[in-house]
Amino acid sequence: MAERADTDADRGVQTPKKMSPWPLFVAVGLAVAEVGIVMEGLYPVAVAGLLLFVGSVAGVVHEAGYVDRPWKLLGALGALLMVAGVGVLYSQVGVDLLSALASDSVVVVRGYAILGAGIIAVVGGLAGRFVVDADRAVPE
Repeated sequence: MAERADTDADRGVQTPKKMSPWPLFVAVGLAVAEVGIVMEGLYPVAVAGLLLFVGSVAGVVHEAGYVDRPWKLLGALGALLMVAGVGVLYSQVGVDLLSALASDSVVVVRGYAILGAGIIAVVGGLAGRFVVDADRAVPE
């Protein structure tokens, strides 16, 4: 009977001991964000989906070992969302972004949803860095 690859120490074959949940959340976050942005009136769903997406991407990258803590990446992805949201607003109203508040355009509201998700992600990244990891900065 053939040996299982995950128990074969002679060949050096290793399989992961656990599966990561992050890819599921990345996919769900992207799908929910898309539905919330495309469907008119579901803008809170868009914000939640975008937050789930960027948070999950930061989690994947942290779990893979590319970053020590996920907070800077979460803030950077939030800043990218803010740039995208401002870009959508700029495409509709031009330089006067405050006049977009009076606009009835659904595209403008979508831009505000993306911008809002970016702001929340940046605040979450800052809170994680300065509140959650505050005890890590204290030398022992």
